[in-house]
Amino acid sequence: MRRLLRNPVRLVPFGFLAVILLGTGLLMLPGATSESRYTPFVTALFTSTSAVSVTGLAVNDTPNYWNEFGLAMITVLTQLGGLGILTVAALVILVVSRQLGLRNRLLVQAETAEFGLGDVSWLLVRIVATVFATEAVMTAVITGRLWLVYDYTPGRAFWTAGFHAIQAFNNGGFSLYSDGLVAFSRDPWVALPLSLGAIIGGLGFPALFEAAREWRRPNSWAIATKLTIWGSVALLLLGFGFLLLSEWTNPATIGTFDTPGKALASFTQIALSRTGGFDVINVDKLSNESYPLLIVLMFIGGGSASTAGGIKVSTFFLLAFVIWAELRGEPDVTVGGRRVATASQRQALTVALLSVALVVVGTILLIVVTDDLRNFAAIFEVTSAFSTTGLSTGLAPELSQPGKYVLIVLMFIGRVGPLTLGSAIALNTRRHLYRYPEEQPVVG
Repeated sequence: MRRLLRNPVRLVPFGFLAVILLGTGLLMLPGATSESRYTPFVTALFTSTSAVSVTGLAVNDTPNYWNEFGLAMITVLTQLGGLGILTVAALVILVVSRQLGLRNRLLVQAETAEFGLGDVSWLLVRIVATVFATEAVMTAVITGRLWLVYDYTPGRAFWTAGFHAIQAFNNGGFSLYSDGLVAFSRDPWVALPLSLGAIIGGLGFPALFEAAREWRRPNSWAIATKLTIWGSVALLLLGFGFLLLSEWTNPATIGTFDTPGKALASFTQIALSRTGGFDVINVDKLSNESYPLLIVLMFIGGGSASTAGGIKVSTFFLLAFVIWAELRGEPDVTVGGRRVATASQRQALTVALLSVALVVVGTILLIVVTDDLRNFAAIFEVTSAFSTTGLSTGLAPELSQPGKYVLIVLMFIGRVGPLTLGSAIALNTRRHLYRYPEEQPVVG
């Protein structure tokens, strides 16, 4: 334990693993299923991992397989996974003892990408206030819509709205409807709140707080905030336009909608495809041109220290600036008038290449252990699991046990791997008092 506390980053995977195993045990109980039967270990482990890693992939029909207790457990696990296990633990300590020691402050910083020893207590308060305020607004709007327009009872409307609000903000993908949110694809009072919640949750608290604090002076934002905010806007707009065009005439998705309905459904699906994981249109019926788009968006993911997965928006666009500087022969990589440190460039390259390797290896393993599996379906499912998105072509329930374990490992790595790796690199950067002679090898 002392060795772990000396390097708080190492506690992140252990914290997530402990909650996953606890959730697995609770979901295996007969009282968690609608038919009051024991859930197989692999099914409970898959569901618990999917919830804690805020993925949303499921191997069964969520609303029909689980009862109220099971669904409540999934909700709690999703909220814990989204906030961060160590962040929640530190919050409990803060409430009980009214103060955080140095070790607990380091634990919070390991999960929130705050590497300064500032007022971590105030940071926790802001995080919790942002999360619950956003979820409360989403719940209120959707509750009113379901109650007044869809004739839900007040209790059912509140439960349905709250469940989906928590899933959306934490970028989970579980739904109380077997076909996802397809029934609400043209309802702006349901689709837009969930989309905006997923976007806010996927930006990451560091970028979100700085943008809110300095909204009048975007030029003064840090490089990471600029890359995250403007990069997310660019990905949303480009993805929206591409999906709208590729699905415009597809009768199985949005081809039969009117123009406003097509625009709303496409925007909502893109907003939720990057990290959220809800089906707004039938993903298994998309045109072939749309799958590469979704794979790329899922792989990029959302902002750093957010509820989203993927390699992160800032990583992707930082590498784009590195390539642009190299093509132009520039000695430095600059973003918004700021020179990017060489260490940050190396970190971005490391995260991206390791992520590519994991997706490739995961795809190969899934193809090996699964019979008659199409390549595009395998890479789509693997990318969705690794990026903790949760979109599926319907493959997950059909996988064999080895295939499910492959996705379980990828979901776990996708949630804690980049977070742990990025924090470890940033916190453990070493400086040498010497440098070796330089040599320039041939590249390309």
